[in-house]
Amino acid sequence: MKTLALLALVATPVSADEIWVTNERDDTVSVIDADTLEVTRTIPVGERPRGITFAHDFSVAYVCASASNTVQVIDPVSGEILHDLPSGEDPEQFVLHPDGKHLYIANEDDAITTVVDVESRTVVAQISVGIEPEGMAVSPDGKTAVTTSETTNMAHWIDTETQTLYANTLVDSRPRDATFVKDGTELWVSAEIGGTVTIFNAADQTEMAKIRFEIPGILPELIQPVGMVVTQDQKTAFVALGPANHVAVIDAETYAVEGYILTGRRVWHMAFNADETKLFTTNGVSSDVTVIDVASQTAETSIAVGRFPWGAALRVTD
Repeated sequence: MKTLALLALVATPVSADEIWVTNERDDTVSVIDADTLEVTRTIPVGERPRGITFAHDFSVAYVCASASNTVQVIDPVSGEILHDLPSGEDPEQFVLHPDGKHLYIANEDDAITTVVDVESRTVVAQISVGIEPEGMAVSPDGKTAVTTSETTNMAHWIDTETQTLYANTLVDSRPRDATFVKDGTELWVSAEIGGTVTIFNAADQTEMAKIRFEIPGILPELIQPVGMVVTQDQKTAFVALGPANHVAVIDAETYAVEGYILTGRRVWHMAFNADETKLFTTNGVSSDVTVIDVASQTAETSIAVGRFPWGAALRVTD
């Protein structure tokens, strides 16, 4: 009986965490095994998928099918599209509120932020923001959401209880991404054309610092900050620098740039694996994912995915 039990244990497949990557040109999601670093599945989705995130319990995936003007809800086990959510025109990025119930969606073509109740599948609010909204962030306490507008060059601060704007702050040209840092006391905003990351005091929306980048041998105009991620201990940030084909490593406490990591071409967004030992970057032009060893801050390998990978998200399977 012991032998049979051991055989059964060996035969039981061990599920690994996954990195899900949206492919803009292929209308697919590539699923990468975070341990073997291999693509295990390719899931067809709507047109021009970009933003991607998971429910807090990883029970469903949410994908912005931008050209289909919808957010698709996917069963992560079967890969089946369960249903669509109303999203407004051209949803690009979004963020799930800490309550797990509300999605805040940047609608690039409509200059609005759409708030959707994922349980009732209804639009709760549509909030007018600047022209070409893209970045979305929500504070850890859930009280504030922020939308960045690429053409207006602003961060728009939203009270999530009243679903109204309470502040607008200027940032550098073409803000792309936003994230709350240090328990929500800071907001970081990347500016693609401005070539900077601006740090705001979330309490009063004042500017605290500005980070600039310089890579030997790379033209300044090619250094275009886009996606950002921060380690759970809030000590280190990584910023994707677009056509500079590098990720910047930043000391999140001093705001000093500590170094640069070479990636594939046109690096967009990033996701950590569960224990943050590896960082996965989406490289749009080279249609691959660079795997970075976080401890050594070096690129380990690249993984071919679909055409023009854009968004990335971690799925924890256990």
